[in-house]
Order: sequence, then C-alpha cells, then structure tokens
Amino acid sequence: MKDLIAQSLKYQDGKVQVLDQYLLPHQEVWHICQTVNEMQGLINNLQVRGAPLIGLAATLLVAYLAEQGSSREDLVHAIDDLEATRPTAVNLKHCMDRLRAVVHSEQNVTEVVTVAEQLFEEDVALCTRIAEHGVDLVNAGDNILTHCNTGALATAGIGTALGVIFQAMQRHGDIHVWVDETRPLLQGGRLTAYELARWQIPYTLLCDSMAASLMAAGKVDKIFVGADRVAANGDFANKVGTYNLAVLAHFHNVPFYVVAPKTTFDPACASGRDIEIEQRSAGEVTGVSGSFGECQWAPSEAEVYNPAFDVTPAKLVTGWVFDSGVYTTPEFINL
Repeated sequence: MKDLIAQSLKYQDGKVQVLDQYLLPHQEVWHICQTVNEMQGLINNLQVRGAPLIGLAATLLVAYLAEQGSSREDLVHAIDDLEATRPTAVNLKHCMDRLRAVVHSEQNVTEVVTVAEQLFEEDVALCTRIAEHGVDLVNAGDNILTHCNTGALATAGIGTALGVIFQAMQRHGDIHVWVDETRPLLQGGRLTAYELARWQIPYTLLCDSMAASLMAAGKVDKIFVGADRVAANGDFANKVGTYNLAVLAHFHNVPFYVVAPKTTFDPACASGRDIEIEQRSAGEVTGVSGSFGECQWAPSEAEVYNPAFDVTPAKLVTGWVFDSGVYTTPEFINL
C-alpha cells in the first residue's frame, strides 16, 4: 500500500499509525496498530475518533492485514469485529461494507488495499467539496458556533463543519468561532481549540451551558455541526449536546446547519428513532483523566446517564451541507 498521510492517521513505512487524540492538546503521541484488538481499543477509548476517521482507521488496518497475508476467512472476521466496535457512526459500516464486498468476491484479497486507498482519497475529496459548498453560507465578520470536533483530526481531509469554517477564513479573513467545550470529554476544548489555533482562526471557548446566553445576546450568527449518522428523513445523530443547540437556535432564529459527507447518510435508517445510541462509561462524567490531569469530582457510587450522541429532528435544521451541495428540508426529502 502506498503512503497515506492525514492529520491524525497515516499508513507509512508499512505501518498503520494513529495520533492519540485523547492525549491532545498537550501530548502528540502516535501509536502503531497491527491487530484488530489494538484498533478496537484505540477506537473505544476515543484515541481514534470522528466518524469518517474511525471508518478509515479500521479500513487501513484491514488492508494492512491483507498485505500481511491474512486469509479470506480471517479478513471477514476482522471486518465484522471492527464494524461492531462503535454502533452509531455509519461511516464505519460504509467502509467495512466496501471491504467486505471485495473479500466475498472472487477478486484477490490484496484488492482490499486498492479499495482502502480509494476510501482514504475519497474522504479527502469529500471534505474539499463540502467546504466549497458550505463556504457560500458564511459572510465576512460572522460569529460561528460549533460543537465537538469536526476538523482535520476527524477526517482524512480538512474536516466537515470545521472544514467549512477553515475555507471561510481563507476567503474572508474575518471569522470568529465560538467553541463549545463539549462535555463530558471536552472534544471542543481540547481538539477544536487545538485545530483553530493551528489554523490561526480567532476563537473563544465556552462551556456548553453558556450557548443560550450567547444567542440571546445576538452574538451567534450561524451554527455548524457535524453528524455521525443522517437518517432518510433528515434526523441526525451527533455528539450529545447538539440537540440542545438546535432547540436554542430554533428559538433564537439562528441558522443551524448540519455538515457531513455522503458516507454519513444512511437511507436504510428511516428516522432518528432507528439510530442506535451508544452509552458510555460513568467514569467519563464523574471525573476527568488524560494529558490534562486526573480528578474525580462526583461520588464514586453516583448513577450516571452518559449517551455519546443525541438525535436532532430534521425540523430544527436550516440546511444540510453535503459534498453534493446545500439542501433545505424539501430539497433533502427529494434527495
């Protein structure tokens, strides 16, 4: 397989390597991954995260195994096990289905490598097209609110929602971003702030609960968020807290845009009610640990509700920004 290099994932010198996003922004540590169990651990621990990137990381691992001479049967098991790692994001399933079709065909299993290269390069191109469409929604001087992390750390390209913001900064040079910290694992505070600083885009970090007061004060012009799965009716799952923003945006008449590649659209999923929402461990809510330190603030016996995602109804969305264009609600339904 040829070298494939992105911000937080690369295949280089015959090795799959991932940047540990749980240790950012204070430590930049790369892990070499050679087994399914290792990749599952990296994904489950959010060392590898972002719907597109999860799919691509798993893809490169399968391609690596094919290069190492794994049998057709072993590759099938690897694909099945990796697909089961995270249930909500459909990008992982999309990638595994592409690989599965090759393994189940009469083609040589090494053709998996070609498909992996195609998927990686397709994601780069998808991100570019998304940004090109979404940038027309942004005006000079806009204050844009975003949630979680949707930049180059989460994709092979420049990102989805954050990619639009990056493109807008290149065009206008006068953009400011409000960054939700994104509890409980602070992907906004750790990762989005890290990327915006690297891109030299002005930003201000806020607690998730402060967004309402910002909108009430008229300080938010638009909201751009990503998606982990978009249902056939336009409902979508994204990092928990996104639904809150959509409700607030609707009340305050702030345009609310969902930004995602076609690989996030799931036509087999009728509505948001059919999206499986992953529940994560209580420890993510009762305290914090990582490169930023360790602290336990809640009683150890506290009952915890910790869904990784929530579902936002399509009726709260101003528009969907895909790699094929920008769609309003009637246009999306026809799509």
